[in-house]
Amino acid sequence: MPVLVQPIPTDRFPRDGVDVVIVGGGIIGVSAALTLAERGISVALLEKGEVAAEQSSRNWGWCRQQGRDPRELPLITESLKRWRLMDKRINGRTGFNQCGTLYLADSEKSLEKQSQWLKFAEPFPIGASVIRTKAVEALLPGCARKWEGALYCESDGRAEPFIAVPEMAKAAQAAGAAILTQTAVYGLETEAGKISGVVTEKGTIRTTSVLIAAGAWSRLFCRAHNLLLPQLKVRSSVLRTGSFNNGPTTSISAPDYSIRYRADGGYTVALGAKSKIYFDLTPDAFGLLPQFRKLAWMVRAHIAIRLSDRFSTEWQDNHQNLSNVLKKNRVLDPKPLTAPLNKARRALVRDFPGLVNIPIQEQWAGMIDVTPDAVPVISGVDHRPGLFIATGFSGHGFGIGPAAGELAADLITNRHPLVDPSPFRFSRFNDGSEIDPIVGI
Repeated sequence: MPVLVQPIPTDRFPRDGVDVVIVGGGIIGVSAALTLAERGISVALLEKGEVAAEQSSRNWGWCRQQGRDPRELPLITESLKRWRLMDKRINGRTGFNQCGTLYLADSEKSLEKQSQWLKFAEPFPIGASVIRTKAVEALLPGCARKWEGALYCESDGRAEPFIAVPEMAKAAQAAGAAILTQTAVYGLETEAGKISGVVTEKGTIRTTSVLIAAGAWSRLFCRAHNLLLPQLKVRSSVLRTGSFNNGPTTSISAPDYSIRYRADGGYTVALGAKSKIYFDLTPDAFGLLPQFRKLAWMVRAHIAIRLSDRFSTEWQDNHQNLSNVLKKNRVLDPKPLTAPLNKARRALVRDFPGLVNIPIQEQWAGMIDVTPDAVPVISGVDHRPGLFIATGFSGHGFGIGPAAGELAADLITNRHPLVDPSPFRFSRFNDGSEIDPIVGI
């Protein structure tokens, strides 16, 4: 695992019921709980393990606008506004800094391909632009490699995942939200077709609204309630280095590695833009192939198919009672794939020789929840009044989290939505809509 998150003290079980129950203690659920509590809505957030113990603390920590699918751009620009004010809002520290992001290009062709994204960013005042070799060098102290140029967004930021979400959760508690850890949700109750409660391992909570924000677990939870959510899990492996004081502080996506400078002085290192994506075959991968065929074709040159023990594990999970699965899987903690991480580190040291003696402190992995168009679901469920879903963030959830949680809160309370929610509607997967994968980079 990455640096362990700070445990959140669990609150008393709300036996009198609440207005809203949130299933899942990642950044989306926590952001929604914080927003609802600040608005005076009674809310309980239920987490089977610990707050932010899965992908919300294991991600890269990027808060980026650059390279986003245009459908996400309105939401991420709002999210960056909230990240900039988050420390003051929660009276805590998230580690947020405006550091910029660099998408490095090793050829004119690559730079031209990256620059095509700029037309999508034109309506948004984010300041993204193409910069050339000299400007790139100024942002890369210690780099021994000459780059053709880069796509650069100075207004992007970074935060510390293992710190930020627990701090936001404590603020939600202070605002009145009840947060219950080690409390798995086993099922939903309805009356006259409408949500009336949730069944947990500690008892039933009466409520009229439920938000499923369970990340990689959302599909399994939906399946248990006869809801077809087309979502797959992709393993993302990451490492962190020891401290180094003379390197770049801008977040970087290079062909062979990606890095983020950390508050502890080290780097979070992950695979690069042209690295292989290692995908484990699972029963769902076969069952959802028709929905994912366009996305699979788009990434075909970068995907490496693996047959691992995840096939049998997920087959068993799909054929067990949900309560049994959740009891034995409090925290999803996949093993990192060390070979591609070592390759990324070697490429990083090649380009930044000063890092050659910096030790690897830790390696870990997390499961990213991916939809067929790599755009999240933030939506009510038309035929289940009172049920809402916020999942499928496809590796973009941390940066987009504050606004995504707020949008979910808007929909739950029938408030004017922060942004147009139609691109994120759940019904797009079954109403005949054309499902087009990532347009961003």
